[in-house]
Parts: sequence; C-alpha cells; structure tokens
Amino acid sequence: MKTIYVRIADLAALQGDGVLVTVGLGSCVGVALYDPKNKVAGLAHILLDNSERYIKPSANHFNPAKFADTAIPALIKTMEGLGARRRNLVAHIAGGSSLFNFKFDGAGIGQKNLAVVRARLDELSIPIQSENSGGNYGRTMKFYASTGKVEISTVSKGEKKSVTVPTNPAL
Repeated sequence: MKTIYVRIADLAALQGDGVLVTVGLGSCVGVALYDPKNKVAGLAHILLDNSERYIKPSANHFNPAKFADTAIPALIKTMEGLGARRRNLVAHIAGGSSLFNFKFDGAGIGQKNLAVVRARLDELSIPIQSENSGGNYGRTMKFYASTGKVEISTVSKGEKKSVTVPTNPAL
C-alpha cells in the first residue's frame, strides 16, 4: 500500500489503494476530503486561517496549501484531476488545538483555523462527516483512500478513533 506523508502547509490526493498521513496537528487543521463513488481521497495540513490576513495571494511565494481559505479549493482541484466529483465529497477534520496561550483577535489560532475550515466547507456545500478537534494536544491523521476510513491518534492521550465514511446510495 502506498503511503503519502502530508507535511505542514501541504496537500496531497490519491485514488485507490493507499493512505494519506499527516502528523503534528496541533493548532493546524487536517482536512480530509473523500469521494466515495470514485474512491478519491485528499488531505490538507492547514497552518493558518485566512491568506488575506497574512499575505497577498498574488505574491510569488504564495502557498495555497498553507491557508484554510485557499487550501480547500486547491485540494478539490487536485482531487478532480484524479476523477473526483465535487458533488460527491464529504469531509473529516481534525486538529485546531490550543497548544499555546496566545490569542489573536480574541481567539486562539486553532479556533480561528477551525472556524474558517468549517465556513469554507459550508460555502462549498461539503458536509462534515466527522470531527476530532480542540483540546490542548496534538493529533496524527491517517486517511485510507480505498475505504474512506479515517484514524485519529492523539499524542498524549494514546487514543485512536476510526471513522468509516458511509457510502451514499444516491451516488
């Protein structure tokens, strides 16, 4: 089975047999998108909430995978290149912890990241099937492309949570 590691401010997609893995989800948010009909999986490791807050998107060094507002559309585009259809997509999210006692505009970075991820998914009409977020600890996310199974393990809690994406008979 092929394993692809998705690093901070990165994204990847695959179809068929394989697993996408991201490690170190603290205040960052992992967004896993899945097309169960075409068995296309995508995973983004989002560092910050909104690109316009930090950088001009037209800048030469702009990385769309770094920000919640731009990573999700970029991930969808990558997945569509592998045969995914936007109307089939479902989401799983993890992370958004408060690892530091730092607030920006009244909220922690993790809270801001989660808010923008949720809003962007809602704007794109992509339902969130599962969420493992908040707290004050890190997570690892594994996402299996052939089944849509998501495994979340926590750094300090030692727990593992598995979720299988239900197939939609209407697809």
